[in-house]
Amino acid sequence: MINSKSKVNSIFFRNFINLVLLIIVVFCISIKKSEALTHEWFGVPKSEYGEQLWDRQSIKRNEDGSVRVLSKFIPKTKSEITKDILYTMDINCFEKSFRDVDVSIDEANSKFNDLSNWQDPNGDKLILGVISQVCRVEN
Repeated sequence: MINSKSKVNSIFFRNFINLVLLIIVVFCISIKKSEALTHEWFGVPKSEYGEQLWDRQSIKRNEDGSVRVLSKFIPKTKSEITKDILYTMDINCFEKSFRDVDVSIDEANSKFNDLSNWQDPNGDKLILGVISQVCRVEN
């Protein structure tokens, strides 16, 4: 009888410890996910097409010296077809060039393409504004 009672206590204690560990893991994962969704958006001067924002919290330095940042385009006129568009872009501050490594309408469906080509902004005020502001913050 004593043996079976200690077995029950042992099983209960083991299950209790596993439950506590599971709760800790789930709590930590949810905190990490919520931190990943925080943004600190800054806007560049608007154009006739809409506005462009970039997220200061997302700035990361790439191995090649370029800067990666999340940017959001908000069209002047919105409809079902024209929604906010998220761009993850790499910026070369020295050459004032950029490349879009991901384009999506939400963060959950991102597919990065690090092999995209570097582009000149060709006078696009919104892109030039993002390049200018991000490079000023990074340097």
